[in-house]
Amino acid sequence: MTTTVATPPAARVPSSTLRQLAVDSGYVLLGLPLAVASFIVLIAGLSIGAGLAVTVIGLPVIAGTLYAARALADVERLRMAPILGRPPVRPEYRGTPANSGVWRRIVTPIIDPQSWLDLAYGILTFVVSIITAVITLVWWAGAVGGSLYWAWDWALPHPPDNQDLAELMGLGDSAGARIGLNTAIGVFFLITLPLIVRGCALLRANLGRGLLTGMAEMRDRITVLERQKAAAASAEATALRRLERDIHDGPQQRLVRLAMDLGRAQQQLAEDPEAARRTLDEAVAQTRETLAELRALSRGIAPPILVDRGLPSALAALAGRGVIPIELTVDPRLSTDGVRLDPLIESTAYFVVAEALTNVAKHSRATDCQLSVRVQGSRLIVEVADNGTGGAHVAKGHGLAGIADRVTAADGVLSVHSPSGGPTMLRADLPARPVGG
Repeated sequence: MTTTVATPPAARVPSSTLRQLAVDSGYVLLGLPLAVASFIVLIAGLSIGAGLAVTVIGLPVIAGTLYAARALADVERLRMAPILGRPPVRPEYRGTPANSGVWRRIVTPIIDPQSWLDLAYGILTFVVSIITAVITLVWWAGAVGGSLYWAWDWALPHPPDNQDLAELMGLGDSAGARIGLNTAIGVFFLITLPLIVRGCALLRANLGRGLLTGMAEMRDRITVLERQKAAAASAEATALRRLERDIHDGPQQRLVRLAMDLGRAQQQLAEDPEAARRTLDEAVAQTRETLAELRALSRGIAPPILVDRGLPSALAALAGRGVIPIELTVDPRLSTDGVRLDPLIESTAYFVVAEALTNVAKHSRATDCQLSVRVQGSRLIVEVADNGTGGAHVAKGHGLAGIADRVTAADGVLSVHSPSGGPTMLRADLPARPVGG
């Protein structure tokens, strides 16, 4: 086994401040004409539809208005994705069967809650867009105009009877006083421009997130939690079945033989003490082997070294017991004294490595294995690679299915790349939650 300490991954280079400023400014300023158009279309359509609601014509108008709100909402979901730094999420709208009649198609968007949230956003964003666009324009004007005031002060009229801001503040009426004061104001606007524009963009985008994607994100989260619950139940059932099988095939059989040996020794004591001594020696050997198997089973459930010394030491112990050479690389941040991850994450990572190394030893015909554990942002990345024959996958009924269930239950993702002929790369992406996180 070869153990190395990985160099900490380079910090992710943040987006350029100027680039982020341009993206935020474009989002806010372009949002104003879109909000005006949206407000006019939706208010007009809603008013006409509500006014004609007592007639049959009003419902199609309302339905058309809601479809327009949906289209405008789709545009906004795409626009706010780079502002929030997350992919666009489109909710599932209430659908209609292919053979539905006209009135069913008209009524469907009217009874869909998300359609009305789209409409509410299209109307409310008008007020927010005016406020954010005005603030953004004012800050841009102050930053550009103030910081470059020295370049165009000469072009402004300065009549003797007109007091400017510098004179009112008691700085005098000289050109130097005017240029110094306005430049200082411009520098203030320039320094705070990225922060103010970013705040305006987030205000508008978070309003959109709350109304346009909130239900979809909640539904997706519920789906993920249900999948994690099912995976946890499946992993637990698999682990219990394996433990039951291992106990039945190993320690239980040895204990039965131990009881028989002790009974035979009891009968031999009076007639053949030498034979009884040999039988007791065999019983002692059986006891030691049973204890060794029980210790091995306990390591699979809750390894003491993992609990006492943490993940790096536990992985080093696993790699040291490997039947083929294993190169272990551990992120130094995990080796720092006092740094521990959530017990569920450590246990899952240990289980992934233990099962993966077992599969490598039993099925891969590999002669070399690399084990890497590192922290990447807020994620813990566990990778096990070998130069074996490949062909591994996570389909149900195969050995990796239990690993996939464990990883999913811990809010992680397991991926396996194992073409026929090899090599094989198993990667588990887990949350790097600290203890109590």
